[in-house]
Amino acid sequence: MPNRQREITLRFLAEPTDINYGGKVHGGTVMKWIDQAAYACAANWSGHYCVTVYVGGIQFHRPILISNLVEVHAKLIYTGNTSMHITVDVSAGDPMEGTYTPTTSCITVFVALDNEGKPTKVPTWKPETEEDQALARYAEKLMEIRETIKREMPPAPTENTP
Repeated sequence: MPNRQREITLRFLAEPTDINYGGKVHGGTVMKWIDQAAYACAANWSGHYCVTVYVGGIQFHRPILISNLVEVHAKLIYTGNTSMHITVDVSAGDPMEGTYTPTTSCITVFVALDNEGKPTKVPTWKPETEEDQALARYAEKLMEIRETIKREMPPAPTENTP
């Protein structure tokens, strides 16, 4: 059986090509790094190609500067039948100092796909520690909130809607 890890940390160096007009790293670049780390976590856990189905609660706490070393930590906190909830925390700092400050956080949900592109079952993760149990409850609460929002949302316009 493959070694299924529920956590991964990717590191990136913030380059001049990553900045916006304000001289800070683009929020979109940070979101790309988040998606890459969460994908690596989901694919490793499931052993399948995975797709992002949800990113929510993204909070940008502080900017990332050029030349910062950026750490993107993804951690599996809940598994459904075919889905995986992953929390992602981003920290950045001067690589010469070695101190990192939290900059961004969010929750992502990925679904594993089989060779035909259909959702496929993922290995079950069971929380063991109190912290893990709290994270799993948090993921369940977010699922309930998303379901409530979906039920209350007006239908999307169709192609024939003026």
